[in-house]
Order: sequence, then C-alpha cells, then structure tokens
Amino acid sequence: MDGYPSFEEIVAEEAELQLASFTHEDALALGMRLLDLARADGLPVAVDVRKGAQQVFHAALPGSSADNDSWIRRKVRVVERCGTSSLAVGQLWRERGTTFAQASSLDPTRFAAAGGCVPVLVRGVGPVGTATVSGLPEVEDHRLVVRALRAHLAAAGNRA
Repeated sequence: MDGYPSFEEIVAEEAELQLASFTHEDALALGMRLLDLARADGLPVAVDVRKGAQQVFHAALPGSSADNDSWIRRKVRVVERCGTSSLAVGQLWRERGTTFAQASSLDPTRFAAAGGCVPVLVRGVGPVGTATVSGLPEVEDHRLVVRALRAHLAAAGNRA
C-alpha cells in the first residue's frame, strides 16, 4: 500500500529498536520524549507508555480527545496479544488481502490493528511494555513512537 512500510520493514525496525533494559524511569523518560516531540510539532495526540500491564505515563495534548484514549487501549491490546507493533499486525493482514478484524474475529471495539503502538523490547528478553500515540494518521502515529524510541536509545546509550 502506498505510504505504508512493508510488514518485513516494520519488523526489522522493531529489531533495531531493542533496549538493554526498561525501568519505570525509562518509561517516564520515553513518555516525556514522546510528549516533547509532539509538542514541538504542535500535534493533537495522546501518548501512553506502559511497563508490563502498568500504565506509567499518559498525557493528552490540545486537540486530542477521549476517543484517542480508546484507540490507545485498543492498539495496546493488539500489541500485547501479537507481540509486534499494531502497524505491523495491520500491515501483515493488508498484505494478505484482508484485515486483522476479519482474520482474527476479535471484537473491533476492543482491538485495533491501527498503527501507533510499538512494543518496548529488551534485548534477550522480548516485549516488556508498550509506547503508543493516537491522534494522527496511523503511519504518522507509528513514526512518532519510532522517533521517540530512537531518541531514547541515543540519549541513554541503551544499545545492548
């Protein structure tokens, strides 16, 4: 699809973004990084960072709404269930000629394979949390999270 990275590109990007560790302080720092990037660009988004099942950081900027919070919960459920980003899950099924909703038979009011939620991966451990943005077109939501993760890695020297 035009403008969408392939499933393989998204999965390769996730492998690149693995952290050495992920503490509550890291979750807060990542949340602030997301918030700072969104503020700098004047983006009307809600952001969310979780360590395991615990929501450690959540903020909503002007122009966002409670609908964005609902989208965040739905995207997080997809990542927790599938272990890969919500954009990757959606793209996998698009490349197969269908949709996640059709293929999974999961309730679309509870699960959304729309871009914007990325698993927080610790090298040698796997998924330990999520970072999510809602409020922009799905590829832009995803890219904002990726930018924040890259900045977090660079600032922390957190490559394992």
